[in-house]
Amino acid sequence: MSEKKISKVVLAYSGGLDTSVILVWLRDYYDCEVVTFTADIGQGEELEPARQKAQKLGVKEIFIEDLKEEFVRDFVFPMFRANTLYEGEYLLGTSIARPLIAKQLVEIARETGADAVAHGATGKGNDQVRFELGAYALNPDISVIAPWREWDLNSREKLLAYAEQHDIPIEAKRKGGSPYSMDANLLHISYEGGVLEDPWSEPEDSMWRWTVSPEAAPDKSENIELTFEKGDITAINGKPMTPATVLATLNGIGGKHGIGRTDIVENRYVGMKSRGCYETPGGTIMLKAHRAIESITLDRELTHLKDELMPRYASLIYNGYWWSPERRALQTLIDQTQERVNGIVRLQLYKGNVIVKGRKSDTDSLFDATIATFEDDAGSYNQKDAEGFIKLNALRLRIQNWNK
Repeated sequence: MSEKKISKVVLAYSGGLDTSVILVWLRDYYDCEVVTFTADIGQGEELEPARQKAQKLGVKEIFIEDLKEEFVRDFVFPMFRANTLYEGEYLLGTSIARPLIAKQLVEIARETGADAVAHGATGKGNDQVRFELGAYALNPDISVIAPWREWDLNSREKLLAYAEQHDIPIEAKRKGGSPYSMDANLLHISYEGGVLEDPWSEPEDSMWRWTVSPEAAPDKSENIELTFEKGDITAINGKPMTPATVLATLNGIGGKHGIGRTDIVENRYVGMKSRGCYETPGGTIMLKAHRAIESITLDRELTHLKDELMPRYASLIYNGYWWSPERRALQTLIDQTQERVNGIVRLQLYKGNVIVKGRKSDTDSLFDATIATFEDDAGSYNQKDAEGFIKLNALRLRIQNWNK
């Protein structure tokens, strides 16, 4: 428990069992007023029930905010400019949403005069780190309450008993509801728990929500064209779109073709290994397309530098350091590399595959067919120059042998 007296706290609130119990527990344990904040980042759920439940529980200040455009424009797109993958596979769908939620928690706390923020992340996961590092970076004086690290309600049965004791309305779990712990936003859906806790167990096909299996995908492929401006997709098939609309559209197209399923065992920041399954259809398409347009518009050494820095950048996001000075500095470099990443990529989508069929840039392409050609190059490249180049680069290797 914080040594500072807490009079008002902003809670990241979903309306589910955990955060509804937390809402009442905060008032009971801290004798404080609770403000609720619910973020719409494209999770695909109706959020009005969260407002209604908060009202039933006596909350006076309720914030429900549509953050979809900000989420994609200011968090997802900047991350994809770096071609970011954590441990070579994870597209960071959960990780990249947390700094935005932390930012809003801190802003609402400032607006409402609250002296603390609270979240429902457990003491075993990464999200507690991400929420709290973000909150402290944006307001060093804020207090953060993490009930899962304080209370003894460490099972679903205890939570339900507390809810019954305190007249907290809890909807019965829908018949056929997911047995998995899920997190969804415009970038992905994640699945953990249940049979997935055994890394040898295969996920049931009924688990997946956005994507069909590659076997069930259409037998006919689909071609799409993505327009890039400074590294971001601004149009699909020539139709201009906002960032959130781009991602939502690609999710629909990719899901139809069985694109974006991954099954990963990852290393959590807190030290344990965790198995998770993810659906990221739009992000999978975006990553492939972005690398394709960079291949003709980005200088070789800049490309290699970005590839070297990307794992560090990915770890910063995964571990919760989005608001750190080092991530911001890396972002400045990454964004500068994207000034000439402009053009169009043509992709073929077919049964779980994203296949590059073409790429062009009328203004910024570094690909010169007169130099790269295997045909007569008309003097644009003197092949004899390669001899000296090779001998200079071989000098240290020859010296090693001479000195043996």
